[in-house]
Amino acid sequence: MEKKLAEYKCDTNEAICLKLVRFPEDVEDDGTTFHPEYSHQIFGDDEVAFGYKGLQIQLFYTAGNLSTLFKVKYSSKVTETFDCVEPDDVEGKIREIVPAGFTCNTDDFISLLEKEANFKPFGTLLHTYTVHSEEAGELTYQIHKADITCPGFQEYHERLQTFLMWFIETASFIDADDDRWDFFLVFEKYNKDGETLYATVGYMTVYNYYVYPDKTRPRVSQMLILPPFQGEGHGAQLLEAVHRFYCSLPKVQDITAHFLVAEDPSENYVKLRDYVLVKLCQGLPSFAVDKLPLGFSADMIKEAQDKLKINKKHARRVYEILRLRATDMSDKEKAREYRLEVKKRLFGPYRKNQRELTKMRKCLRPEELVSHMGQMDTQTQHEELEKSYQVVVEDYRRIIERLATQA
Repeated sequence: MEKKLAEYKCDTNEAICLKLVRFPEDVEDDGTTFHPEYSHQIFGDDEVAFGYKGLQIQLFYTAGNLSTLFKVKYSSKVTETFDCVEPDDVEGKIREIVPAGFTCNTDDFISLLEKEANFKPFGTLLHTYTVHSEEAGELTYQIHKADITCPGFQEYHERLQTFLMWFIETASFIDADDDRWDFFLVFEKYNKDGETLYATVGYMTVYNYYVYPDKTRPRVSQMLILPPFQGEGHGAQLLEAVHRFYCSLPKVQDITAHFLVAEDPSENYVKLRDYVLVKLCQGLPSFAVDKLPLGFSADMIKEAQDKLKINKKHARRVYEILRLRATDMSDKEKAREYRLEVKKRLFGPYRKNQRELTKMRKCLRPEELVSHMGQMDTQTQHEELEKSYQVVVEDYRRIIERLATQA
């Protein structure tokens, strides 16, 4: 019985079929389908739906306005063969995150494509750029800043943020009614029957925190480039445009990130941020090649803060990347100087451990102290420090390579 029931288990990451539809023929074209990276927030840690064979959950969106088709299809259901065994309420689970107003009829959905010509990007145009495609030639993209007061934006945003559940591991929906939120949207311009239309590419949400007495600290909350557009440089374009926008505002103190992985920036975002900040800082006088061997300076901190709203921590990473680029690592002495400079920063947490150990000596019993000292073995610290250094340098080299290809 258990073996037979196992046939009715489906991997929800495979079963969920997502599309951004521009033309009627896209609906039946498997080449336009993409799947989630995650579905555990809806279907549990095992990311499995029980009770169906050949399960397909269709969530198709018109490319611009994101009008939605939602259908559940399957070849057979467990209740057709077994009594007293209930299938999972797949439809109910999806309805919890997909806002009302979707259609379940494919023909009705296709008719909605005719209204896409009326869809225009929300908010204020910040930046336009082009990307070369071998198939389509030069494609034009626009980045817009919107807020919740834009007519129709709130409903659009409710549809857009459903993608977060499938592509950010610990995503959550935001309270968009709070007027401290800013929204930045990326759109592709494309032609259909002689008309110019717009397709949604991705977006970023930023929350403006108050900083005493009269400043704000914009903090990146969520950022997503939709899968059909990933790997084309849109994330860097978006982050740079957003950074330049906030740099133009006198009330902004600095710009930080609050990304959805344990309250810290995700690994991919850190790499993207480092790339954009290095690109912005490399032309500043304090980061000139002849200044880099002299060490991380107060001038670098001040100039990065004053001109680009970059805080001390991020400016330090920028300095390390630019110094690596300017250092001949085949020269043993220069390589050693660079290694010591980076390790000096990395050693910070270990120094903190030593201070904590000193405090512990005063209040712990001998057997407890031995336990804690074992965790802070000097040899282990040196090994971990070297490991951390190698990882950091490897990440820095990738950023330097990317800068070289974009030059």
